[in-house]
Amino acid sequence: MRPHPPIQRKGTARRLFLFFTSLTLVYPLFSFLRYKTPRQPRIIKLHLDLKPGEFHIEPTFVLFEDGHAPWAVSRKCTHLGCTIQFHAQERFFECPCHQSRFSEKGLVLKGPAQKNLPLFKVEKPDGQNFYLVTL
Repeated sequence: MRPHPPIQRKGTARRLFLFFTSLTLVYPLFSFLRYKTPRQPRIIKLHLDLKPGEFHIEPTFVLFEDGHAPWAVSRKCTHLGCTIQFHAQERFFECPCHQSRFSEKGLVLKGPAQKNLPLFKVEKPDGQNFYLVTL
């Protein structure tokens, strides 16, 4: 009986070439699928005349006025995205889902949230009684 000849791996280089070639052709498709168009800024005009120390609550943000510069804080928790509540007496935000607490400037006071709340750009034209909030 004759011994079998050793098995030769024919086409290994060809298979690797085809694999990497197909990978380079498919990659642009995956890049296209994960592409997201940038979100356009939304400007909200609020006809208010807040005095220093007052605030106004909207569904997506809370607008504050301190006499120097107004600011708006998002009401979306940075932990899991729940809508947070503003406690007016104690002047802090609290998430109803996991009790994260934030200051009225949006800074984390107590976790599990690790990131501060986003602040939105607020403009109040001189002599006018309205605010422009850019979300």
